[in-house]
Amino acid sequence: MKVRKPPLRSCLGCGREADKRELVRFVRTQDGEVHVDPSGKLNGRGGYVCATMQCFEAAVRKKRFATALHANLREDDVERLRREFEHTLST
Repeated sequence: MKVRKPPLRSCLGCGREADKRELVRFVRTQDGEVHVDPSGKLNGRGGYVCATMQCFEAAVRKKRFATALHANLREDDVERLRREFEHTLST
């Protein structure tokens, strides 16, 4: 039987490739809002970040969320995402 390779994704912050289950997914939904997607099952355009605040901050600083998710994030959106991400890391 053939062994399946795990699906790899790249971190928006550091660029490291990892199994997608090791990364935290962000998704832009149909209504244009960006959310943390801990289950990885929400519909919409997604991007992945390592489970560290350093990678999240690097992705924000490099404007990688806007590029990957095709969404313009305002400062209040970034703050909301930061809180959601911190909550996801703590659980």
